[in-house]
Amino acid sequence: MANQFQLFKHRRFSAMFFTQFLGAFNDNIFKQALILVLTYTAASQLGMEVSILNNLAAMLFILPYFLFSALAGQIADKFEKSKLTQFIKLLELVIMAVAAVGFVFEWYVLLFVALFLMGTHSTFFGPIKYAYLPQAMKENELVGANGLFQMGTSLAILLGMIVAGVLTQLSASLYWISATVLLVAMLGYLAARFIPLMPAMQPALTINWNIFTTSLSTVRYLYSLPFLFFVILGNSWFWFYGATFLTQTPEFSKVILHGDESVVIFLLTLFSVGVSIGSLLCKSLTKNQVSLRLLPFGIAGLSIFAVDLYWSLSSLNMAVADGTLLGIGELVGMSGTWRVFADLFFLGFSGGLYIVPLYASMQAYAPKSHRARIVGANNIFNAIFMVTSAIFSIVILNTLGLTLPQLFLVTGLLNIAFGVFLYIKLHKHIKAAVIQTHDASVL
Repeated sequence: MANQFQLFKHRRFSAMFFTQFLGAFNDNIFKQALILVLTYTAASQLGMEVSILNNLAAMLFILPYFLFSALAGQIADKFEKSKLTQFIKLLELVIMAVAAVGFVFEWYVLLFVALFLMGTHSTFFGPIKYAYLPQAMKENELVGANGLFQMGTSLAILLGMIVAGVLTQLSASLYWISATVLLVAMLGYLAARFIPLMPAMQPALTINWNIFTTSLSTVRYLYSLPFLFFVILGNSWFWFYGATFLTQTPEFSKVILHGDESVVIFLLTLFSVGVSIGSLLCKSLTKNQVSLRLLPFGIAGLSIFAVDLYWSLSSLNMAVADGTLLGIGELVGMSGTWRVFADLFFLGFSGGLYIVPLYASMQAYAPKSHRARIVGANNIFNAIFMVTSAIFSIVILNTLGLTLPQLFLVTGLLNIAFGVFLYIKLHKHIKAAVIQTHDASVL
């Protein structure tokens, strides 16, 4: 594992790592701060339900992934990546300036506009960063680089949520939030300035600006590559699975564990640290090879610990007075809670073993000329699966009337069926797939 961290000595890795880390960090500071403001301030001021505002916010952030992912893939294939990244990071700075004005003057419409624009920013950056890695890394560095990227993304999301929570508790919180998102955007742009030149893979490409026909043609092209199609289905299932669990974490923390806000952050930390450790171990366990050998272990772990989470939550007997919320210290001393904590950690750990081999395979097997567009197709499917996760949870919890532990049980059992299907399809189609040789653009 130690050699993995040697990548930070190389500007071709570290500059893009910190650019994407700061981008994910800023996304989550802004999103979480906005959700907290909507929940505790805007809902009463606007006379609207909190759930409506929060669901509107979630929809606005994810909508650009449906609309612009295919276009973003074309642009990332056509243009040199370092200059393109710097331009996108400058746009982030402008968007955060708009958000700052919205926060300071409490103009919620402007904040929703900024949220949509941040989703658009993330949509256009995604194909660049994932197409960049196989171009900048040697073949035996690709798994390690993906592990570090996945670790960085998990920690950035968690830290962003924590920082947002802290900032909203300060006096003059809206000013603090505004200053922070502007500062992080500025740091992201500075990091992007150090990304080395990365030649365009298809500079003669004629961009189709019709986002609907572009999306359809990108998905059709992906379907013509069966191995990559099922790799991306596997990637998207991870986002479905993670969204199903993490979205419910605040509710089961409060309703089942009787925990306060600090417990929610603690549970999210366990999951994120688990993902990070699992992701980092992929390099050692695969011996630097792009391989799917860890996938069955990831699939098995995701189901085993989901089912065990059902049992551990169902068997809890919390003797707590009505309305009492417990802190982390109080929960740790109660019988049965350690099993819940372990389940969440190992769910994350299994997720790391599952997702890193799939991302590395997507990058390694994607045709060089279409690599960013493959990532764009991946983002479209990710968005579809995340929206499906929300609908699935509503049906299970509200329409069918099942409990949160039962939702986790059903999801874990579905994962077995999907995992077996996915592994069979990947094993069948990998025989006809060919790893693309290292580009050697930057060494």
